[in-house]
Amino acid sequence: MTQIIIAGIVSFLVSIFTTPILIRRFSAEGLGQEIREDGPKSHLRKRGTPTMGGIAILAGIVVAYLTVGIYGLIIGTGGFTVSGVLVLGLTLGLGALGFADDFIKIFRERNLGLNKTAKLVGQLVIAVAFGLLILMFPDDEGLTPGSTHLSFIRDIDTVDIAFGGSIIGIIVFLLFIYILTAAWSNAVNLTDGLDGLAAGSIAFVMGGYSLITFWQFRNSCTVAVEPGCYSVRDPLDLAVLAAAGLGASLGFLWWNAAPAKIFMGDTGSLALGGLVAGLSVASRTELLMVIIGALFVIEAASVVIQVISFRTTGKRVFRMAPFHHHFENGGWPETTVVVRFWLIAVMGVMLGVSIFYAEWLTATGVSLR
Repeated sequence: MTQIIIAGIVSFLVSIFTTPILIRRFSAEGLGQEIREDGPKSHLRKRGTPTMGGIAILAGIVVAYLTVGIYGLIIGTGGFTVSGVLVLGLTLGLGALGFADDFIKIFRERNLGLNKTAKLVGQLVIAVAFGLLILMFPDDEGLTPGSTHLSFIRDIDTVDIAFGGSIIGIIVFLLFIYILTAAWSNAVNLTDGLDGLAAGSIAFVMGGYSLITFWQFRNSCTVAVEPGCYSVRDPLDLAVLAAAGLGASLGFLWWNAAPAKIFMGDTGSLALGGLVAGLSVASRTELLMVIIGALFVIEAASVVIQVISFRTTGKRVFRMAPFHHHFENGGWPETTVVVRFWLIAVMGVMLGVSIFYAEWLTATGVSLR
């Protein structure tokens, strides 16, 4: 538990003190965000606001993870683990892709940044590397960081994505990891359209996963094989990363809340989406994450619905997509949209954590009453 608390505190402090440094530096050099001409007109006043604040979030996560790892080595409780390093690597890889996108937007003054093909290829390379590595490095019990089984609260043994490990099955598994990674990174990216919306929502999700992964650690099958135990490799390290994501997001939110002094940019949104995807795979909860991250699912789904509707019927379902712009264009103040969407995020996290805990109670034979 100490490691988790340290991770949260260190990441928060690094993020909250690094962000104003970025604000001053980017403001002095005139490195500001370009605003879509077809977006809400109220957003035009945000033109020139510094972006790439995701650098501070990543700095907070990395410093916190390194600090806890070194602390563990010093006190003899263990240091860095394969699961933690792989999930952090996925986060940093997508953060680097987002940085390249932001760099093009700012220094080449092209608002669209990387084209769709370049971004999707980048996500493909990173996801495939993660997918291949996640099935390697078994521990003494033969448990690898990831599993080819589709998972809800634990592996669903009847649904093996890799079909027994055949070449075709592995390709299917890697395709699944790519879809998962691209979906979550793009969903967080789409949600990052209002001051504080993505940072606050991610903080709630990371808080929920701090609880889930810590519970998996306390009830690990590698410690004692008993009803309700979890076959997850390195759950404590995953809890450390989740806590680091929580602290870093809150530290950044201090400056990103309306009126935002800085935006996280694709550097932050793609990286945080990668952290969400990585945690879901390594903790064996890919399907549960759909509930916990319900807000991001809704935001991404609204864009899909809008595109399909317009291309098939020529009509738009929403005033504007993603979903938060629908309400903003309907006259809701930006802060009202953000707070109410935070409430949706909280309800998704509460429902997901409740389902997770209820399943454990059922598995252990404890009464729900």
